[in-house]
Amino acid sequence: MFIDRVKVYVKGGRGGNGAVAFRREKYIPHGGPDGGDGGSGGDVILLASEEKNTLIDLSYRPHLRAANGAHGQGKKKHGKNSDPLYVKVPVGTVIKDESGTVLADLDRPGMKVVVARGGTGGRGNARFATSRRRAPDFAEKGEPGEERTLILELKLLADVGFVGFPNAGKSTLLSRISAATPKIADFPFTTLKPQLGVVYLGGERSFVAADLPGIIENAHQGAGLGHQFLKHIERTRVLLFIVDLSGTEGRDPYQDYLSLKKELELFQRELLAKPRVIAANKLDLPFAEKKIHHFRSRVSDAPVFPISAVTGAGIKPLLQELYNIIQNNISNSSVEEYNVDELVYLPPISYRGTSVVLEGNVYVVSGEDVEKAVYRAHFDSPGGLSRFQGIMKKLGVEEELKKKGIKEGDTVRIGEMEFTYFE
Repeated sequence: MFIDRVKVYVKGGRGGNGAVAFRREKYIPHGGPDGGDGGSGGDVILLASEEKNTLIDLSYRPHLRAANGAHGQGKKKHGKNSDPLYVKVPVGTVIKDESGTVLADLDRPGMKVVVARGGTGGRGNARFATSRRRAPDFAEKGEPGEERTLILELKLLADVGFVGFPNAGKSTLLSRISAATPKIADFPFTTLKPQLGVVYLGGERSFVAADLPGIIENAHQGAGLGHQFLKHIERTRVLLFIVDLSGTEGRDPYQDYLSLKKELELFQRELLAKPRVIAANKLDLPFAEKKIHHFRSRVSDAPVFPISAVTGAGIKPLLQELYNIIQNNISNSSVEEYNVDELVYLPPISYRGTSVVLEGNVYVVSGEDVEKAVYRAHFDSPGGLSRFQGIMKKLGVEEELKKKGIKEGDTVRIGEMEFTYFE
């Protein structure tokens, strides 16, 4: 099954908690705090791999969660950082947010994109010892990992993209010039999913061709099967327009060519700027050879190659032309060097400042800094509670609550925690 669009939920691992521990050894009565830090949670990383050609795996596994970091221990032992979760996706996968904004494009093999960062581990109580605070009885908890919902969309990478109406002979041509075995039948929409084939011209000369489902009128508006695959044409270097020269179905090949160009232009105007070649197919059928001169006289914006995908007539010069255009396109384009060890990070989720809203009888405080302070606070000790209160005051939460008219005994909610307010 060919799957080219999935929605996934990704979440980085939570950081491990810092430890509260004290050094206790014989003959050392005042050993002091020695709790170690927690380890960092794992990242979720998408890896562009040539081993994959569909997103079907993620359609069955839409929730991707990295492992949590290990907790710290006594004797200043730090918890182990969690390994990242690597998820292989096809080369050509585009990462979008739920609004459709493109966040990253994995268009080269080996690209690695961190889509959810793991949380930082909490600090152990040894990190909070000072000359005035000799025995801190608190530590930090680990931060939660980043989480978000993403849309992954696959756009096939091919050198040549076949464009044509149903029954124009695209699948037959692909099976003739490559080892691909698309389903072929004498009815519309035989091709229900894109088909890729590698075309060898001898020696080290080769290119990748893509047969896409047939386009019909108003495909750019969602009509027919071809509309959901038009996006794959964006990746190709050359467009091969395949028209039925015989007219056995009552179609005019020149009008078909104009209609195909119109559909592409309405979908994305830039597609018409790509190099294009016309394959006038079905030369083996009656009267087709007589129509080629008339067709050529009306087309002035692309070279025309009369062919027969069934018999193989005229295909060799067509493939040579396509190869020459591809090589010229590659030489004129700047190839950006890519370090396969490099990690690309998605833009962070937009920062949320501190706000206080009265909901019924509860004062709801939200914001990344205050919520992070709640996640990391150690409420089981007087020292940890005192430190949390100091952070709230430093962030201006207490002042905002007073502006909202809070009184002693009122309830304050921050994240999943509720507190009773006292001066």
